[in-house]
Formats: sequence, C-alpha cells, structure tokens
Amino acid sequence: MNFRRFAATLVAMALPGIAHAHVGLHTDGALAGFSHPFSGLDHILAMVAVGFWALTLGGKARWIVPLAFVTVMAVGGALGTYGLAFPMVETGVALTVALLGLLVAFEVKVSTSVAATVVGTCALFHGHAHGTELPAMAHAGGYVAGFMAATVILHLTGFGLALLRFGNAQRARTAGVAIALAGVVLLAG
Repeated sequence: MNFRRFAATLVAMALPGIAHAHVGLHTDGALAGFSHPFSGLDHILAMVAVGFWALTLGGKARWIVPLAFVTVMAVGGALGTYGLAFPMVETGVALTVALLGLLVAFEVKVSTSVAATVVGTCALFHGHAHGTELPAMAHAGGYVAGFMAATVILHLTGFGLALLRFGNAQRARTAGVAIALAGVVLLAG
C-alpha cells in the first residue's frame, strides 16, 4: 500500500463520524470531539509528533503506527466517557509529549511493533483525557469519532512536516527538542 492511498483511506474512514446525516442527533458530539484535540497544545504536539515519527520510521510503520494510536485512543476515549478512573492522566499526557518529542529529535529507529506499542500507550492517556471531557448531552459515539478524525488530520500534518524536513535533519531535531521541552513545561505546570 502506498503512502497516498493510506492517507486517503485514513481520511475517508474519519469522515462518516463528522458528516453524520442526522443533524442535531450526533453532530453535536462529533463537532465537539473534532474540536477537542485542537484545543490543547499537548494534544496537537503529541499527535503531530506521532505522524512525524511514523513517516521517518518508514515502511509499514507509516500506517501501522498512526493506526495504532487512533485505535487505542478510541479505547481510552471510551473508558473516559464511561467514567472509568485512570491514574495520573494529565501527567501521562505531558510525559507522552516529552517522549514523542525525544523520539523525533533523536530519530529513534525501532521495529514497527515496538513503535506501535509506544504510541498506543501514549494514545491511551490522550484518549482517556478526551473521553472524560465529553460534553453534557453530546453523543459519545459521535464525540469519539470526531476526535479520531481530528487525530488523523494531526497525524497527516506530522507526515507533511516530516516530508518538509528531508534534507535538513537539524530542523527535525530542533522541532523534536521543542516538543520535548513543551512536555517538560506541561509536567511542571
């Protein structure tokens, strides 16, 4: 499967949750879910870093790593919407930002299964954080579909940034260090 076909497939999978035909029934949840990842720098940085790292890993990791993130994030979101307690979620989210920034900065190369496990663990925290913020009266399924779609867009943004950095590894290191430092600031805050 080539990269363009994969990206188009991810976007196509995300669209039904956003474009639900019953206006007022589910779109309030989908729109709230879609906007949530864009409302915090922690989520934006982590999700862009996942896309960036996945593309630099190459091969099957380009689609397996983001897919692992989105899938596990949906599980975390469901756990959050059902009110299942998860310890130290905000600390976990901040740590994932720092970790993902370091993986980008140092261009860490691991197997696809290890990378998928790492981002899946990160995704559990982000998904839970999203899920616990389900707005009152919003449809949970639409909400989860919405933040999944936004995550796909942020991963694709990371892909694009990774493509721009080729030929200049210093930019990638700088961006990764900046993301990691943002994670440290989030931990301190």
